[in-house]
Amino acid sequence: MTVESDRPDPTASMLAFFGSEALRMRTKAGWSQEKTAKEALSTQAMISYVENAKRVPSKELATSLDAAFGTDGHFGRLYPLVMRYAYPKWFVRYVELEQEATTVHEFQAQIIPGLLQTENYARAMLEAVRPDNLDDLVAARMSRQGLLESGTRCWFVLDEHVLLRAIGGKEVMREQLARLLAAGQEPRTVIQVIPRTIPTHAGLAGPFTILSFDEGSDVLFVDGFSQGRTTADTGEVNEAVHAYGLLRAVALSPKESADLISSHLKELGQ
Repeated sequence: MTVESDRPDPTASMLAFFGSEALRMRTKAGWSQEKTAKEALSTQAMISYVENAKRVPSKELATSLDAAFGTDGHFGRLYPLVMRYAYPKWFVRYVELEQEATTVHEFQAQIIPGLLQTENYARAMLEAVRPDNLDDLVAARMSRQGLLESGTRCWFVLDEHVLLRAIGGKEVMREQLARLLAAGQEPRTVIQVIPRTIPTHAGLAGPFTILSFDEGSDVLFVDGFSQGRTTADTGEVNEAVHAYGLLRAVALSPKESADLISSHLKELGQ
C-alpha cells in the first residue's frame, strides 16, 4: 500500500490543484483511498500519486472521479488544464498519440528513454536545466510510463554511450540500469544496445520515435533542443522506419544487450 504523505501546496501548480480537489472530494465523501480507487476503477497507489501530484491523471481517471463523486464534470474540466501545464504545449499532442499507439519504436543516443527512466534519473537529468516546475516535469514523465503496463509493444535501441553517462551519480545509475534489465524481461518490451565499438550508425543525426496504431498511418517524433516535432509525412516516416531497421541490424541481440547492461551495472559496484 502506498503511504499517504504531506500534501503539496494546491496553488503551486494545476497538477497539485487537481490532487487537492481529489483529496477534498474524497474527504467530503468519507472515503479511504482504497474505496475511492474501487469506485473510480483505479488503484490505491494511483489515487495516492494523484493526490500528492506525483502523477498526471489520465482522462479516463478524471471521468471516473466525476462519476464516483457525482461532481458533474468537474475533474473532466480540470483535465485539459492539467495537461496544458504538465507538458510543454508542443508535446501534449505527442503524449496523446503515444497513449493511443499500439507499438512504439524509439532510438536514443544520449539518455535513457523517458518511458524507462527511474524517478531519480529523471529528476537528476531534468534539474540540470533548472526548470521552475521540476516536480511537475518529473511527475509528467513518470505518468507516461503507464504505457508499458497498458499492453503497448515497445522496442528501444540505445547507443552504449547512454549507459556510460552517469546521470545523477553511481547510485542513481545502478538503480537505472537495474530498471533497464527488469524492463527488458517484460514480454512486450525489447531493448537493444549498439556497442560503442560501432562508431557510425543510422542514428547519429539524433533521437527519434515511431508510433504505430491499429488504424491510421505511423507517426514520427523527432526530438530537438527547444522542442520536438511530430509528423505523419509518409516520406519522413518511411525514412525513419528504414533507419530504425538499420539500427536494429547493428545492435546487439536483446540477450547480448542485457549482458552488456549487466556488465556496466557490475562496474558501478553491484
